[in-house]
Amino acid sequence: MQQLSMLIVMLAALVIPIMMARFKVSSVPTAVAEIMVGILLGKSAFNIVQQTSTLTLLSSLGVILLMFLSGMEINFDLFKKVPGQKKRDSKSPVSLAAISFTGVIIVAMLLGVCLRLMGLFSDVLLATILFSTVALGIVIATLKEKEILSRPMGQTILLTAVLGEVIPMLALTFYASIYGHNAGRLWLIVLLFLAAIILLRRFRQPYVWFNKVSKATTQLDIRLAFFLIFTLVTVAETVGAENILGAFLAGMVMKLLEPSEATQEKLTSIGYGFFIPIFFIMTGVRLDLKSLFANKTALALIPVLVACFIIAKLPTFLVYRSRFNQRNSFAGGFLTVTTITLVLPSLQVAQNLHAITSTQSAAFILAAVIVCILAPIVFNSTYKLAKEDLVKEKVVIIGTNTLTVPVAQQLSHNWYDVRMLTDNQENYKTYDSEVSDLKYFDEITEQELDEGHYFDTDVMVLGFRRDIKNYRMAVLAKQHGVKRVIASIQDPKVSVKWTDELTGLGVEIFNSYVVQNSVLRSLIESPSVFEMMMSAHSGLFEVIVHNRRYVGMEIRSLPLIDQITISRIYRNHKPISPSGDTVLEYGDHILYTGPYEVVNQVRSRLGRRG
Repeated sequence: MQQLSMLIVMLAALVIPIMMARFKVSSVPTAVAEIMVGILLGKSAFNIVQQTSTLTLLSSLGVILLMFLSGMEINFDLFKKVPGQKKRDSKSPVSLAAISFTGVIIVAMLLGVCLRLMGLFSDVLLATILFSTVALGIVIATLKEKEILSRPMGQTILLTAVLGEVIPMLALTFYASIYGHNAGRLWLIVLLFLAAIILLRRFRQPYVWFNKVSKATTQLDIRLAFFLIFTLVTVAETVGAENILGAFLAGMVMKLLEPSEATQEKLTSIGYGFFIPIFFIMTGVRLDLKSLFANKTALALIPVLVACFIIAKLPTFLVYRSRFNQRNSFAGGFLTVTTITLVLPSLQVAQNLHAITSTQSAAFILAAVIVCILAPIVFNSTYKLAKEDLVKEKVVIIGTNTLTVPVAQQLSHNWYDVRMLTDNQENYKTYDSEVSDLKYFDEITEQELDEGHYFDTDVMVLGFRRDIKNYRMAVLAKQHGVKRVIASIQDPKVSVKWTDELTGLGVEIFNSYVVQNSVLRSLIESPSVFEMMMSAHSGLFEVIVHNRRYVGMEIRSLPLIDQITISRIYRNHKPISPSGDTVLEYGDHILYTGPYEVVNQVRSRLGRRG
């Protein structure tokens, strides 16, 4: 019977995503579908799967890996202050997420008090933890599907979800320590964080070396990941904390080690390909809905809990509304209602401490399943892409002339957010009516750029006629953390002097003489290539792979591949000659040719961050 139970669970894990793809069920998260199938297989329905020691072990490993991968989902760059930035914008994603989640905690606590006064659930602290949690993994998957993960709205929702996983996780640790009669050892949890810091410092440098010597038969990066998991889980259990906190910290440490996309893909494959589905299916198997439905008090608790999960996230809608339109604010706020990842281990901890009955636990799980089904459906049907969601990149062009103005016009037509500045009043009068966003300043200073948030851009182009101004502004832009700076340096006498310094800072140099020279040489040596580049029907274009949907995909399977020709791929600044079975990686620079009518479609699909 034990082997049969294992076989049925493995078969269910295989069939569930296949059936969801076959019937195009995209609104229900896979985790929720797995729990529902587990309910049918368990004692609530057909009772054909039993809890064996093997399945219990695999399920425990599943929740540990789930928390580890959740820790790896956190993007710490979002919390960094941009160099030179005096204060954080009150409507930035970080500020909005912090304010909204503070409101979530307050409302969740009030709901816990109300449940206690009504005699429905007495543990206020546990209720606060459960109502404030957000399922980070499901939120990320939904935002990726909508392709707005890197957009302002997506980043705000993502950060709210990060707080909705980290803070309840820490609160759960304190809860377990106090109610587990380990309050005296609570200070020892500091050792867990110290262990995480030590492991980070010890393995940051060796990790680079690991990647160089790793082979298919050794997979040192994966061995390191599991070493971190079990080390921090062991430390967590030793000091009286929950093992899921250790696993979550291990994921954060692994993320800070900056693993490659390939490493992250392998870890995700191991987790979501084997262990995590078993955890979700076995969660459904363990549920005893017959006892729940027989208990009228517990049954009445389900709609109340569903309402509480939704009401607790009301502050997110109210805060988001100050930055985004009302429709999308409602959709984004409702997506944060999604909660299943941390609810399950939290209830498991509470049951181990005898702080909650199995019937109450089943009611919470069923309520969490219901909101997990509702939230993505409401979000996908309500959210409407705004103009800022369609913008590819933000570009600031400083200096107006016959070269920069036409470029700004063309970029604006292709959904780039272009802003221009000039300190030449005559040029301002000439070009103001030709570009959508042109500002004039008597003198363009660091203070003017900072106050106008001009450093908050993806690309800054410096097109002054004077090289000294471009040089100084390029250095200033890099000091303020601008990712890409393109500076015009035309005078050959000074270009040699400054090129090495600017290149060392990561500034890209534009020189008209070099460009003209290259074009003329191309015309002489390769007239067909030049004709292709100058053609009104086709050209040579570049796209950077940012859409993770296409990471790991072979070139032959790309959309519109029959209408374009890929000539070269640059990976980590090294050229690769592509073939049909070349597998794409995140950040690949693809050079391709094709008709203009499909260029934007290719860029939109491959280059959209999501």
